[in-house]
Amino acid sequence: MLLRQGHARSHDIDRQLACILAAIAGALNTAAFHAVGFFSANMTGNVSSLSDHAALGQWWVSLFYLAIVAVFILGGTASTLLINAGRRRTIRSIYAIGILAEAILMTALGVALWLIPSIERGPVLILGLSFLMGIQNAVVTRISDARVRTTHVSGMSTDIGIEFGMLLDIMRGREPDAERAPYWNKLRLHVQTVLSFLAGGVAGVAIYQAIGTRLLFAAAILLFAMAITAIVRARTQDGQMTMS
Repeated sequence: MLLRQGHARSHDIDRQLACILAAIAGALNTAAFHAVGFFSANMTGNVSSLSDHAALGQWWVSLFYLAIVAVFILGGTASTLLINAGRRRTIRSIYAIGILAEAILMTALGVALWLIPSIERGPVLILGLSFLMGIQNAVVTRISDARVRTTHVSGMSTDIGIEFGMLLDIMRGREPDAERAPYWNKLRLHVQTVLSFLAGGVAGVAIYQAIGTRLLFAAAILLFAMAITAIVRARTQDGQMTMS
């Protein structure tokens, strides 16, 4: 899931990656909102809230929303710099390394939340998760040539509407029937991604109520497993190619 890039990826691989990471993002985003009342990955909502509080002159709250957006962007920037460096060195597992970095930082965030005073945990949780969601979204965007998003659903909901409309016109004979398969594949991808985000959100709140911020460690373990599996597979394939 984390080795092939762009057009070398199949629709099934895209769906598997999207569903897993969207479920994790949904769990973390919704659990964080349940815990402290802020979204870590919904930049549309955060910018809207920033505008609202700025218009009311609530500058400290506005600055916090601005910080959430800025940290998300920094996560995407850091992820892109890492990926670019890996691609220049022809490291096939660089996308898996990006997910591994997310898992390591998520573990560090979980430990930090145990160590800092309770009054500071909310802001640290949201800002930390925003940075991690920026990393994750940049990884999946780059590896899929922007076909997959996992941390928000606004764009995917728009795509679902477009693809459903195109399929309706194809069924009515208004568009070429040859376009049916591509639009159907994209529709399945985006619907399953949104449903995975939704299911992850429901599970995230339930798990958070049961184990609290240890949810971060559970998510990190899943990310570790995905990343390490891909890294080991890449090294094995590279070794086989060298021997042959």
